[in-house]
Amino acid sequence: MIPSELINFKNAKKIIALTAWDSITGSLAETAGADIVLVGDSLAMVALGYKTTLPITLRNMIDHTNAVCRGFCSSLDSQPLVICDLPFLSYQCGEDKAVENAGKVIKETPAKGVKLEGAEPETLNVISRLIRMGIPVMGHVGLTPQSFLNQGLKRQGADYSSQEKIKKEAECLENLGCFAIVIEHVPTLLAKEIRENLKIPIIGIGAGNYCDGQIRVTADLLGLNDKQPPFCEPLIDGKKIFKDKLKKWIDNERLN
Repeated sequence: MIPSELINFKNAKKIIALTAWDSITGSLAETAGADIVLVGDSLAMVALGYKTTLPITLRNMIDHTNAVCRGFCSSLDSQPLVICDLPFLSYQCGEDKAVENAGKVIKETPAKGVKLEGAEPETLNVISRLIRMGIPVMGHVGLTPQSFLNQGLKRQGADYSSQEKIKKEAECLENLGCFAIVIEHVPTLLAKEIRENLKIPIIGIGAGNYCDGQIRVTADLLGLNDKQPPFCEPLIDGKKIFKDKLKKWIDNERLN
């Protein structure tokens, strides 16, 4: 599947997207049946030990995208659509540099598109340029973690003016040619309205069940993080399960 074909899923089936950061999680996401595998900059925290997404580099993203794709076992035609996050300061530094960095992702990995956060005027110019240069772009509005120093990590769209701003941003992203938009941590009815007003798929995370699809950080679903986002209940207490099993094995080995 190429990004432009994702629109066929709107009103046809729920789109499911999972994040992955290495060959093991890539394999898990594929065999579980995810339509999209996002190599998100959240790997900074879930795999590299950083406290935020800001320190991750473009080289990190490229290397981990390749690792994720090496975990796939099905034929190319059957593999999930792979999208790579552009990390902080890889696209906020001017259009020429943004094209160069996004181009490296497309040239050096199997990813078929990139995701950019926000819809400020400078970001819109970058997105427009990338799409004109043949690089598919997934947008991202609402809570944008790369901007947490200004925005915080709280739910966005709490009042009328901020809701109107998010709606306008989503419309701009569609008009520029984004193939889909992630909308994060906003009121359910706001996401519903955006989804109904736009032709491209709206994929929610902490945005209610009215979106065209859902995306989750796999580590959150598996309970591997010490702190969970308020909109993602873990399916299992993965960290405790694995820790207890490993400790039991170590204790048994020491007795033998």
